[in-house]
Amino acid sequence: MLAPYACLPGSSRGRLWPERLSSFRSPFQRDRDRIIHASAFRRLKHKTQVFVEHEGDYYRTRLTHTIEVAQVARTIAGVLGLNTDLAEAVALAHDLGHTPFGHTGEDALERLMAPYGGFDHNAQALRIVTRLERHYADFDGLNLTWETLEGIAKHNGPVIGPNADDKHSGPLPYALAEVNAQWDLELDTHASAEAQVAAIADDVAYSHHDLHDGLRSGLFSEDDLMELPVTGPAFAEVDALYPGLDKMRRRHEALRRVFGRMVDDVIAVAQNRLASAQPKSVDDIRHLGTTVIRFSKPLFQELKAVRGFLFHRMYRAPSVMAVRAEVTQKLDDLFPLFLAQPSLLPAEWQADVQTASDETHLARVVADYVAGMTDRFAIQEHQRLCDPGAGGAVSPG
Repeated sequence: MLAPYACLPGSSRGRLWPERLSSFRSPFQRDRDRIIHASAFRRLKHKTQVFVEHEGDYYRTRLTHTIEVAQVARTIAGVLGLNTDLAEAVALAHDLGHTPFGHTGEDALERLMAPYGGFDHNAQALRIVTRLERHYADFDGLNLTWETLEGIAKHNGPVIGPNADDKHSGPLPYALAEVNAQWDLELDTHASAEAQVAAIADDVAYSHHDLHDGLRSGLFSEDDLMELPVTGPAFAEVDALYPGLDKMRRRHEALRRVFGRMVDDVIAVAQNRLASAQPKSVDDIRHLGTTVIRFSKPLFQELKAVRGFLFHRMYRAPSVMAVRAEVTQKLDDLFPLFLAQPSLLPAEWQADVQTASDETHLARVVADYVAGMTDRFAIQEHQRLCDPGAGGAVSPG
């Protein structure tokens, strides 16, 4: 039984290109399955979170992160009486638009694309699922339902209007504007509760696994985490219950308590806010003017302290910054090279090159190609095309 404010499959606004309904899968289940079978989804296994893909087998990749987000989203959505299939579909799609080399790559491509309409990974995910996946006979993209597209576009909140986040104060990213012009996603409202669940599940997953990965990398220690809110009490509880526990078990037991506290907090806050707001439909959720799925204020403040610690000790650690500089240079070399010599793009991209009407459209084709690269492929292409030692120094002129 779904709550009255859940997204009901039978009430979906449908697909841009009408299709016959499946006899055994709901529209949102089909969306989920199409995302899983997409080429862009497979590429996530070789795209980085924080560490470059080749630096270790135990660090999270975009794919393992995405799977963890989907698991958290299904759990929270199920407890709240929401549509778990839609929450999972949005969670599985939320990182499809990420570049190689994690946020470092996105920062580089955003700067390189600034003269051509900018770059945003959420908007790029929409571009992938509406245009760049080309496997179906009847349409480009995956022809996802309106509700899934809405969730991808604004799971972090309204993109325009008075309730939009400050970071969206500028013009719409071109990829988002193109999709919205074709099918109005109501960008001035909040998304469904299912999409909000996917967003908070992303926060839960990365807050948890970045602690794991940072410890494994040696960038900080358990003693450091003992000094922080959330993590400190978790380690103290494990030490009281299991004195002398093996180091790796101690770490796991403590961090799973951190994970559990975040999930429990989100569920409790959502239940309280839903009880107070008494939404009767998913449209009531969209027009509340605020999110219903969020952390409590006390936990949010504690997590800010943890994230501040991670920013300085992990994301901006000297060893990580050295790699950031290295991979940024690779994209700084590849993007202008492909822009100047689009014939270097693979044969299957040449039709897009030929239809590009000006440099802006050509730059967007190049951005699509570069953003779709995995870490290892970007490194290989840079070596092949730009490394004189490998016989690949192609002149950009």
